[in-house]
Amino acid sequence: METAQPSGQPLTFFQRHEFLLRRLHSLSGLIPVGLYMLVHLSANASILNGVDSFQNIVFQIHSLGKILPVIEWTFIFLPILFHALFGFVFLWGSKSNTSRYGYAANYRYKLQRITGIIAFFFIFYHVLHMHGLIHMDWFRTAIADPLGLARFRPYNAASTAARALQSPLVSTLYVIGVLSCVFHFANGLWTMGITWGVWVTPKAQKWASHFCMGLGLIVAVIGMSAIVGFWKVDADAAEKRENEIYERRVEDGSIFADEHKRLGH
Repeated sequence: METAQPSGQPLTFFQRHEFLLRRLHSLSGLIPVGLYMLVHLSANASILNGVDSFQNIVFQIHSLGKILPVIEWTFIFLPILFHALFGFVFLWGSKSNTSRYGYAANYRYKLQRITGIIAFFFIFYHVLHMHGLIHMDWFRTAIADPLGLARFRPYNAASTAARALQSPLVSTLYVIGVLSCVFHFANGLWTMGITWGVWVTPKAQKWASHFCMGLGLIVAVIGMSAIVGFWKVDADAAEKRENEIYERRVEDGSIFADEHKRLGH
């Protein structure tokens, strides 16, 4: 087992474990990061079915209560950070040859890295924009609110999301960000299949390419549908309806009262 570089310097942690890290990196792009994106975009697209549908999905998610942050960090934020960290490590050591070889696969390779960078900064912005980074009143009051961040309130889900997105600039950023995430996921799924030896022959890779492209188009439509759906929401009417649903569900005991998750609190 090689323990030193040709220069005599000891191998770095990444060099010693590169094989394993590359596979864990590709796997994390599908499970759980990619699957979470599919669920998240699908849940957002439920706004097309009306305020009640979207609000009830958010109620269901937040019924997890105090364990929800643990689940978010374990299955969402930490895997995203792991995938992003080693994505930048691989990006640092990669070389693009599209100027010499104009093959489609080489352009996809380059786009994979470009969309990865866009996706990382978009996700960071999205979390800040909708939720803020710290779920504490002082952070929201002193930092988030003055900067127009932490706009989303789970118990006024449709109205707050609509107000946050009903801006041409913000919506444009979301369109670019979501499409970048979708391309990175779909093309990454194709390369993951090669990395893990799922499709190794040219014929299998061609069919896999068609499948991943089709899946990417479907997910892109879902993501864009969510953005369009929030643009169509009458925020004032939605807020009134959300408050009615909240009061009814607190009364029947299906959710716990939590004023901090409501608009204006």
